[in-house]
Amino acid sequence: MPFIANTEEQRKQMLDDVGLTMEKLFSDIPAELMCESFSLPAGLSEQQVRNRLAELADKNSINLTCFLGGGFYDHFIPAAVYSIISRSEFYTAYTPYQPELSQGTLQAIYEYQSAICRLTEMEAANASIYDGGTAMYEAMMMALRITGRNKVIIDDSVNPIYRVMIKSYTRNLKIELEQTHNSNGLANRQQILEGLDDETAAVILQNPNFFGCVDDFSDIAAAIHEKGALLIVSCYPISLGILKTPGAMGADIVTGEGQSMGMPMSFGGPYLGFMLTRNKYVRKMPGRIVGETKDKFGRRSFVLTLQAREQHIRREKATSNICSNEALCALTALVYLSLLGKTGLTETAQLCADKASYAYQRLTSIPNVEPHFKSKWFFNEFVLDLPCEAADVIAKLIEKGFAAGFPLSRYYKDMENSILICVTEKRTKQQIGMLAEELESCL
Repeated sequence: MPFIANTEEQRKQMLDDVGLTMEKLFSDIPAELMCESFSLPAGLSEQQVRNRLAELADKNSINLTCFLGGGFYDHFIPAAVYSIISRSEFYTAYTPYQPELSQGTLQAIYEYQSAICRLTEMEAANASIYDGGTAMYEAMMMALRITGRNKVIIDDSVNPIYRVMIKSYTRNLKIELEQTHNSNGLANRQQILEGLDDETAAVILQNPNFFGCVDDFSDIAAAIHEKGALLIVSCYPISLGILKTPGAMGADIVTGEGQSMGMPMSFGGPYLGFMLTRNKYVRKMPGRIVGETKDKFGRRSFVLTLQAREQHIRREKATSNICSNEALCALTALVYLSLLGKTGLTETAQLCADKASYAYQRLTSIPNVEPHFKSKWFFNEFVLDLPCEAADVIAKLIEKGFAAGFPLSRYYKDMENSILICVTEKRTKQQIGMLAEELESCL
């Protein structure tokens, strides 16, 4: 049992025993970073702690009607998802290195891989990627290994949060990152084709993109492949209920954020990055990959395959330093997809698209509110221009109970008045109408 110093006398005795003073103990910390006092308030009872935490929690605005998107979405989650993933055997499962003890976890990952492959029309998937941004970075590094090149083209219609992550990860690496500027909300084909050369390893695109605009990259894929480069596509899994899949477009590596498949927004995590590729590239793909096999008795069984715990063995030469096990999040996505089924996913996607279309028509009917892009092809997000700064309007609408959207000026120049609005299947016609009324009153 460890000794815990609860009183000043006990703390002094503990320091004396090891030949230290409080000043010597913290002598390596610069003076400007030191706290003036280490005095802590007296302990509280369990009831007092509960009351205090409840007071703090009540300060959060958790009852806002959500029209936020930008990569993270407020979808309906069936109650059965929580019931299944809350079973203790799933909560306590660690990385399944010993297949003889981990068949349940391994099968769950295998079934997840199978489901996400069918959803995207790709051939192989992994598990245990942290989030959508990390998955995009890992896909980029995978493309560099496959091609032996060091140039990457990425359009600015790709999620800016992901682009910031890529720049952070690659700051000290000799990688040439070339960014193209979107053309009316879509990937800028002209700039991409002009930038393609024999040093290009990959082109990174997103569909639907950060602005919600829908595109088909089949034509770009053909041009990219002619140059010996790879096409990386980030996608929104719910949209694949009705949109053309990345696999059908000719993507070589597909990534995305799995939060929309049964996971709450939860102030930013834990989330699930998914990653898929063609069979011919699977040996270059990082992360855990589960395969089906047979044991010595001929019984169906599952194992980790095509990977070792190489971040410990190969160190800086490893394909990735991914360590954490995201299997619970992957299981959540699997349960969600299984509960909805093919028909349910299609209906959910269609509801998102239809309700967003209604909101688009309702909001653009407000005087001085205009669509930012000429193209009206979007999934469940769209960009509007307001007659004043979007951030100010969003702040006013929060006070009225609406998380109305995302101010694009945070990441894009000359878009101070532009707002990204998202509508999922959870939003009702009444809520959309109330948002429209409150928005008009703020302008």
